[in-house]
Amino acid sequence: MSATQVLEQIHKLPFEEQYQVFERLRDEFDPELTPEQVAELERRAEDALKNPGRGKPVEQVFAEIEERLRAKK
Repeated sequence: MSATQVLEQIHKLPFEEQYQVFERLRDEFDPELTPEQVAELERRAEDALKNPGRGKPVEQVFAEIEERLRAKK
């Protein structure tokens, strides 16, 4: 089965099951970060600490993502 076929099958699942597939894949994929990526993450973390009011609560971000995914159906 091709990756395209797998994705087509995943899109047919209810949202909750799609999310379970995502979590399983995310948990099994553990890439090593390059020094540049580590530096960028550290820069962003430092910026977030210096400017705490600029971000959004994670719950709001997840809700927005879920809303966009549901709208695609």
